[in-house]
Amino acid sequence: MSESLVSAGLVSAGLVSAGLVAQSERPLPRPTVLSEPFWAACRERRLILQQCAGCQTHVFIPREFCPSCLGTDLRWVPSSGQGTIVTYTVVWRAQTPAFEVPYVVAVVRLDEGPELVTNIIGSPPDAVRIGAAVQVEFLELTPEITLPCFALMPRAEVAP
Repeated sequence: MSESLVSAGLVSAGLVSAGLVAQSERPLPRPTVLSEPFWAACRERRLILQQCAGCQTHVFIPREFCPSCLGTDLRWVPSSGQGTIVTYTVVWRAQTPAFEVPYVVAVVRLDEGPELVTNIIGSPPDAVRIGAAVQVEFLELTPEITLPCFALMPRAEVAP
């Protein structure tokens, strides 16, 4: 198995099977007209969110209206790609053979406010903690689908 795949945490994230990303067996997102800008940005390794022009609320999942003020003027804006883990679970029994266990599924609250369900990659499951800082990392599954996953950020040095 490729050392880079192992070091990137893709094996422990359940995203690699026999050294290759399992494309045929893994369930893939199905972009819609509404969500296509998000997936296009992910292919470019950029994380974007919708933002309401009326109340400035950041919105995810892609919607036709703002859940805060019901405004319909939503624009795509860049995200910092940073956030914190709200909750997580370690999956020990894969849904299909396309996933290798164990892998971490987490809810990440972005610095902009919205929460995403995602995978934590690049670290062993026992290193993951609620409240840990994370940064987006993109994983290309097919030429059309690149997933935004997250990796733990190094801990900041605490001054004495």
